[in-house]
Amino acid sequence: MAFDFKGKKVIVCGASRGIGRAIALGFAESGADVSICSRNAETLEKTRTEMARFGRKAHAATCDLAKESEIARYMPDAIKTLGGLDVLVNNATGLGVGDDEKSWEVSVDVDLLATVRASREAMAALKSSKGNIINIASGSGLRPSVRTPAYGAAKAAVIHYTRTLAAIHAKAGVRVNCVAPGSIEFPGGVWADRKANDPALYKATLANCPMGRMGTTEEVTNVVMFLASPMASWVTAQIIGVNGGQGL
Repeated sequence: MAFDFKGKKVIVCGASRGIGRAIALGFAESGADVSICSRNAETLEKTRTEMARFGRKAHAATCDLAKESEIARYMPDAIKTLGGLDVLVNNATGLGVGDDEKSWEVSVDVDLLATVRASREAMAALKSSKGNIINIASGSGLRPSVRTPAYGAAKAAVIHYTRTLAAIHAKAGVRVNCVAPGSIEFPGGVWADRKANDPALYKATLANCPMGRMGTTEEVTNVVMFLASPMASWVTAQIIGVNGGQGL
């Protein structure tokens, strides 16, 4: 499916690699001006260069999304550089996979509070454009997360916040939805690492995927772009799993 976002302004938080990178490239290819942020300057610039090849405005800036001051600096600058904002994608994750204090701290700060803070900074511009927010949660936020309790709890909170934010801002014409990916495999990602270093876990997880494979970043991107498009003009407060039936 071809999407047309010519003239639209998009921010993707947490976009230097993986799902965020694919989303940013998808919007750029479809004609949008895109700003991206993450902590890693090298991978960020590589993604920005890839976006620029599509001939639209491609902006990138480092931002530690765990810090409120960094978000308060980045978001207004990105909106000003783009000349407005139509779509905000909150994709950042701290991958707090344990049950220790550090995992809980990074999950709350990056997965949850970065979503809250970026959405707050973007709201005035989104009300002006009657734009929308797409939050990236996880299947771990939809069911008990035995291996990743902190991460799963934070993603469950993102899902709840999505519905709350949608209810608050519906009358202003701002739509807020959430995508909850299942196991997505890409080079350098968690499941590529597990495949190499923990093949038993990889095989067990793969066996829980009814379609016999893990998902791709492009498959997540397609759903995000649908939700951001006019085709989803009456879709808000929804949580869409992109998981091939995983966890059934």
